[in-house]
Amino acid sequence: MKKKIVIIGGGIAGLSAGVYALRCGFEAAVLESHSIAGGNCTSWKRGDYLFEGGMHWLTGSGEREILNKCWHTVGALEDGVKVTFPEPFIEYDYNGTPVKFYRDVDKTEKHWLELSPEDEKEIKAFCGNIRKIKNLAIPVMDIKGVKVTKKMRPPMSLIFSGMSAMKLMRKFAEIDSEAYAKRFKHEGIRELLRASTGGKSGVLPIFFTMGILARGDGGFPEGGSLPFAGRIAAKFQALGGELIMNTRAEKVVIENGRATGVMANGKLIPADAVIVTADTMLAHNLFDVELKAPWYDEMRKHTEPTMCVFVSLGINADLSAYPHGLVVKPDKPLELSGRKYEYLSLNNYAADRDYSPEGKSAVTLVLDGDTWDYWKKAKEEGRYKEEKAKLAETVITALAERIPEIEGNVEVCDVATPLTYERYCGNWKGSWMSEVAFNMNVGNGYPAAIDGLSGVYFAGQRMMPPGGLPVALMTGRSAVQYLCKDTGTVFVSEE
Repeated sequence: MKKKIVIIGGGIAGLSAGVYALRCGFEAAVLESHSIAGGNCTSWKRGDYLFEGGMHWLTGSGEREILNKCWHTVGALEDGVKVTFPEPFIEYDYNGTPVKFYRDVDKTEKHWLELSPEDEKEIKAFCGNIRKIKNLAIPVMDIKGVKVTKKMRPPMSLIFSGMSAMKLMRKFAEIDSEAYAKRFKHEGIRELLRASTGGKSGVLPIFFTMGILARGDGGFPEGGSLPFAGRIAAKFQALGGELIMNTRAEKVVIENGRATGVMANGKLIPADAVIVTADTMLAHNLFDVELKAPWYDEMRKHTEPTMCVFVSLGINADLSAYPHGLVVKPDKPLELSGRKYEYLSLNNYAADRDYSPEGKSAVTLVLDGDTWDYWKKAKEEGRYKEEKAKLAETVITALAERIPEIEGNVEVCDVATPLTYERYCGNWKGSWMSEVAFNMNVGNGYPAAIDGLSGVYFAGQRMMPPGGLPVALMTGRSAVQYLCKDTGTVFVSEE
């Protein structure tokens, strides 16, 4: 008789875990509180416009990537799914002169040297660092002790890139974004670096992001989030999985130290094992017993929420002359949600007919920052809608100063706050990713071991840096490998 696995959460981690579990011969049911699958990997329709809320570029979309096999295995990428790689990746208008980050690091180097020959040393050092780590990919590895149909082995190039990455992290870990930007004499280059870096990790994320792009990865699958998640859900169901929507898990039932089921909507769903892919920062709410494990303590200690206010605009104007990734700097910093913003970073979908009709443009922008308390107070005081409207008006006015076609042409405006993400996705403080210390040690127990519990496994993008869709996929895969190891089951590897 097949063992039944209940998976809490129908995001990318939960759906991926479900596909892998079915491939390995288990029965699987996914519980999803929303009416659609995908979790944070989502988009939404407003009038004539589709706003992309979950995917801006995808690690593992490059055909030569090891991770690409995993995306094909779970069904997210299929033969015939077009992947585009827009150039430039980001552009900043410096007093009428475009300053660009190209995916091609050689083009970036050439472009920057033409802009600022006096910065030759720093430009070559910057691009050289990207080249050193451009082969650094998320490793697809098997956990120790699991039986597999085909062993996954990381290539030697990954080992050498890992060594270069460690050196880079040690070198730049204590250098903040402003100090690094000041190394360059050209103000436009400095501005682009300031707009592209920041936070706890300083300049390191831009090196790693540009490294991914430089090796031909980080494309955008056609249709974005909804078809992407939908393909995994379809494969899960085609393999015999049960996708139970509009069902919020209440408790993981523990008997004699072992998971035996899940309470959801007041009913017991029996299970031989449970995989929790709901936000791990809130996982303790699903248990009547205390969760104790070194990796769990480390995660809770070092995790800082990455949240945002997400502004979406439907514009009755063709903005296809502007790049997909565009940074603008308002005349003065904007006061929004109790924070200051010097730059506005846009994703412009004007060239993609999936997002807007001919002659119109869908534009989105992310206002990063921990503003949960601000919006919570506004909600409690009855100012929530008013504050959202004020924020939208301020943003639209600032954008129109740099993009004249926007003025008077905004047909649709949608503002999602951290409270929106909290309501629809059940995220901790409405955070959709995490900023985690690069030296966080999750230990050998990740993602399975909880002291005193068996039959309980964890997955999700929250659980290891840098988060995002690839981490959701890989932790879903690893959780099933731990399940296979514990049950003496052979893990069916990627095709």
